[in-house]
Amino acid sequence: MDKRSLSERDICTKFIAPALRGAGWDEMSQLREEVTFTAGRIIVRGKLVARGRRKRADYILEFKPNIPVAVIEAKDNTHGVGDGMQQALDYAETLNIPFAFSSNGDGFVFHDRTGGSNPRETDLPLDAFPSPADLWARYRFWKGLTPEAEEIVLQDYFEDGGGKTPRYYQVNAVNAAIEAIAKGQDRILLVMATGTGKTYTAFQIIWRLWKARRKKRILFLADRNVLIDQTMVNDFRPFGGAMTKLSRSIDSSYEVYLGLYQAITGPEEHHKAYRKLSPGFFDLIVIDECHRGSAAADSAWREILDHFSSATQIGLTATPKETKYVSNINYFGEPVFSYSLKQGIRDGFLAPYKVVKVHIDRDIAGYRPEKGQRDRVGDVVEDRVYNLRDFDRTLVIDGRTKRVAEKVSAFLRESGDRFQKAIVFCVDQEHAARMRQALVNENSDLVEGNSRYVMRITGGDEAGKAELGNFIDPDSKYPVLVTTSRLLSTGVDVQTCRLIVLDRAVGSMTEFKQIVGRGTRVHEDKGKFYFTLIDFRGATGHFADPEFDGEPVQIYEPGEDDPITPPDPPPPGPDGPDAGEIIDDGWDPPPPPGPGPRKKIYVDGIEATIVAERVEYLDGRGKLITESLRDFTRKVLRRRFASLDDFLNRWNAADQKQAIIDGMTAEGLPLAVIVEELGKDLDPFDLVCHVAFDAKPLTRRERAESVKKRDVFTKYGGQARAVLGALLDKYADDGVLDLGDAKVLRIPPLDSLGTPLELVRAFGGKPGFERAVHDLQSELYRESA
Repeated sequence: MDKRSLSERDICTKFIAPALRGAGWDEMSQLREEVTFTAGRIIVRGKLVARGRRKRADYILEFKPNIPVAVIEAKDNTHGVGDGMQQALDYAETLNIPFAFSSNGDGFVFHDRTGGSNPRETDLPLDAFPSPADLWARYRFWKGLTPEAEEIVLQDYFEDGGGKTPRYYQVNAVNAAIEAIAKGQDRILLVMATGTGKTYTAFQIIWRLWKARRKKRILFLADRNVLIDQTMVNDFRPFGGAMTKLSRSIDSSYEVYLGLYQAITGPEEHHKAYRKLSPGFFDLIVIDECHRGSAAADSAWREILDHFSSATQIGLTATPKETKYVSNINYFGEPVFSYSLKQGIRDGFLAPYKVVKVHIDRDIAGYRPEKGQRDRVGDVVEDRVYNLRDFDRTLVIDGRTKRVAEKVSAFLRESGDRFQKAIVFCVDQEHAARMRQALVNENSDLVEGNSRYVMRITGGDEAGKAELGNFIDPDSKYPVLVTTSRLLSTGVDVQTCRLIVLDRAVGSMTEFKQIVGRGTRVHEDKGKFYFTLIDFRGATGHFADPEFDGEPVQIYEPGEDDPITPPDPPPPGPDGPDAGEIIDDGWDPPPPPGPGPRKKIYVDGIEATIVAERVEYLDGRGKLITESLRDFTRKVLRRRFASLDDFLNRWNAADQKQAIIDGMTAEGLPLAVIVEELGKDLDPFDLVCHVAFDAKPLTRRERAESVKKRDVFTKYGGQARAVLGALLDKYADDGVLDLGDAKVLRIPPLDSLGTPLELVRAFGGKPGFERAVHDLQSELYRESA
C-alpha cells in the first residue's frame, strides 16, 4: 500500500482512528469525527442568497459528551505531519478547546494552548497519543478544579433523545458558567446575541446544577408574561412536575420556579410577595434580559435579588447596560462568556439584513405652520418649526403616516411576498393605532380576506395581545403586519419576521440592538435567511457606532420615484455623507407640567414626499461595503483562480467539471443564481471567463453549434456520432456538464438510441466512450476568449 496515494479520509480510518483507540479513547462516547460546528455565513448580494463554507473539524475528542478537550486536524500523507496545525489552532480557539493536534498518518504534532507543557508544541509517534485520563488531568490542572468542583463540571447535559444538541458556543457558555459556579463565583454574566438561544443555554446550566443537587430551588426571573409562557412549554419542559409559575400565593413544594418580577413585588408593601420566602429559599436565580432593570440599584428587580443575596445569580443579556446610573458589569462582574451578533452572523446562525433608509421631506426640512393655521379641533397651531422629534409625539401629520404606509406596502408588493411577517415600531400606542389604519387602507384587498392581516399589538390592546401567540407561531399565517410601540422590541421570539420598520426614534443602543434582534433568527424551513429593516427616522445611524457589532449587509436609500425594494447596487464609487440624514440623539421632550398626558396636535391637508432612499453589503470581515453582485462574483473568483490560464488549466484537467462548480458553491457562489441575475444563458465556464477575466462569453448553444460545424467526430460510426450529437444537445438544452456520466445514456433522447451497454459498445467499450467524451468536452471549451 502506497501511503502517499491514500486520501485524507483513508489516513483517518487506517492510521489516526486506530491510534486513538489504542490510547483508550472510546469511539461511541468520546470520539467525534467530521464535526461541522458552524452553519456557513449567509451571503446576500442582490437576488443571491447563499451559504458560505461551514467549518468542520476532522476529530473532536470529548472527556464526556459536550466536555471537549482536544481537536485533531488531519491531512493526507503528501503533507507534512504538522501542516494542519494552524487550522487546528483556529478551530481550537473558536471551540475553546485547550489541546490541538495535527497528523498526516505518520505521527502527531501536539500543541498545548494552556501553556502547561514545555515546549508548547511537540512531535509524538503514532502510538504515543495521550490517553483521556492524561488530557483530562492537564485540563483539570489548567482550570484549577478541586475534586468537588470537578464533580459539578462533569455533570451530564440533558439529552432529549431526539438528536438535539447544543451548538458549540452554547457548550462554551454552559461550561464557562458551570466552571465559574463550581469554583465559588456567585454572580455570573452571560452575554449572547438575540436569537442565539440564551434560554436553552440557561436550561442546560440549571439542569446540570439541579441534577448534581448543588442547586435545589431555582428561580427563573423575567419581565414579560409571554417570555415565561414560551420558556415553560419549550426549553424548560423537561422539568415537568418539578416546575411551576410563580404568583403572589407562593407554593413552596416545587423546585423550579418561573416568574414575573411584577407578580412578586410592587410599589406597596402588600405587593412584595417575595418577602414571604426566607432569604435562603432560592439558591440559584437566573435573570433573563437582565439589562432591563436588574442592574439599577433602586429597581424592583434589585430588591428581589438583594433579598435572595445568598443565591448564585446569573444574568442573561444580549446587550449589557453600562450608563452613569446602571451597570450590569458592576453588579454581575465581567462576562464569563460572550457571543456577539457579528459572530452569530459570521457563523451563519443569525440572519444578516438589508437596510432601506427612507428620507421624507418634512423630516429633513421640518414643518412650520402657515400663519393662523388651525388644527383638527380648530385651535391655532403654535408658530414654530416642528421637526422629526415632534412628529407623532406632539404633532401629527397624517399625510406623513399615509406615506410611510404606502412605502411599506410597496416594499411588500415589490418583494413578491405580501405575507412576510413584519413589525412596525411606532412612537406610542396612539401612533401604532393610526399606522394600523393606514396599512389597512393600503392593503384593503388582503384585509378583506382576513381582518387580522394588519393588527396593533400593544400593552393596552387586549385584542391585539391575544394574537401575539399567533404572530410568534411560524406556522400561523395571521397576523402579518403588526404595529407596536415597545411591546415587541425585546424578548419576543418571532422566528419568521422578515421585515422591521422603524418609524420612531431609538435613542438607546441597547434598545436598538434588541429591535434588530427581532429579525436575526434564521428559519430555513420557511425560507427565512435574512431580513430587511426600513428606517424612516434615522435610527440606523447606530450602525456607525463602534458599540454596534453587527453591520447590515445592505443599506438602500431610494429616491422619490424609485422602487422600495433594494436593487443590486452599482459598483463602489465616491459617496459622501448624506447631509439630510438625521441621527436621533435619544433626546425626548420633557413632559408638560401638571397631570395627564401631553395633548397631540393634529394637522390635516399636509402632504409628505420621499426625497431620498441608499444600499450597502456586509463583507466577510464584517465591514460595510457598496458592492454589486457582479463585483462580488469577480472578487471571489479571482481569489480562487489566480489568472485565466490558471482557471483553464484546472478546468481542462478536471474529469468531473461539476466538482469545480461545487467548490465555488461552497464559497458562497451558486453560479445558477448569478447566471439568472446576468440574464444570459451561460455555461459556468463562460461565466467565470467573462465575469472574472473579461473574456467574451459564448452561450451553451453557440458552443455546441461550433463543435458541430467543425465536424470533428467523422472517425466514429453512425451510432457513436448520434450519441455524441445527442450529448451536445443535452449540454446545450439542459447545461449537463459531466457528459461522461453513464446515467446520461438512460435519459431522453439518448435512451431512444439504444441501451447504455449498446451505446458504449458503439465506441469499442467503456475506455473508448470515456475518451470520446473527453475529446468532446475539450472541443466544447476550445474557444476560451
